[in-house]
Amino acid sequence: MARSPSGCAQPLSLNAAPSRSLPRTVLFDLDGTLLDSAPDMLATANQMLHARSRAPLTLAHLRPVVSKGARAMLAAAFPELAPATSEALLPEFLERYQALLGQHAVLFDGVAAMLDALEAGGVRWGIVTNKPEYLARLILPQLGWEQRCAVLIGGDTLAERKPHPLPLLTAAERIGTAAGACVYVGDDERDILAARAAGMPSVAALWGYRPAADDPRAWGADVLVECPAQLMSAEAWPTTFET
Repeated sequence: MARSPSGCAQPLSLNAAPSRSLPRTVLFDLDGTLLDSAPDMLATANQMLHARSRAPLTLAHLRPVVSKGARAMLAAAFPELAPATSEALLPEFLERYQALLGQHAVLFDGVAAMLDALEAGGVRWGIVTNKPEYLARLILPQLGWEQRCAVLIGGDTLAERKPHPLPLLTAAERIGTAAGACVYVGDDERDILAARAAGMPSVAALWGYRPAADDPRAWGADVLVECPAQLMSAEAWPTTFET
């Protein structure tokens, strides 16, 4: 069962105008934006802890750092380890995670209907994630997205990863549109930084993963959105994308 985000108020636009339309192309982050992968990540971390006779983590402890990546999750699981020692655990984390991929993860509440609505409106969509590309590609068939997702860029696809703009610019090029004609949706500050550097309007997904100290209002997104269902309406989207 999909996890319901807390609340779904009207979108907070930082670039408001009286009339809006759907963008032609939307690019999404994956973990924390489309997919609630935290349960898979928790199972992975707890396998590693159990193998070392350590107490398990709770979902509440791990969830805020999921969008920061595997290194951040390892730091949460093994806070006493020096960065170099924690880095040595990364291959084990990825191997265990691959074995568990999709067993516990679910789409966030409203994502499936939102993607259906975008497609019905003629919108093409793709994914730009910092997750390794091979792992992102493995999850697509489980979700029925291998034909629907127009482009997929992973964290190791290119020489740079978010917050560098190259992944977003490359995704736009591969999908056959200008960066300014896309909108990028993500739940982490580096998503918004990457979009801004790429000249791409952005939406901050407030239902995702973030530490309590993070303030999405300070990220510089064009629009802040409380839940995926809001993105079914043209009124929720930024007005700055090219037409």
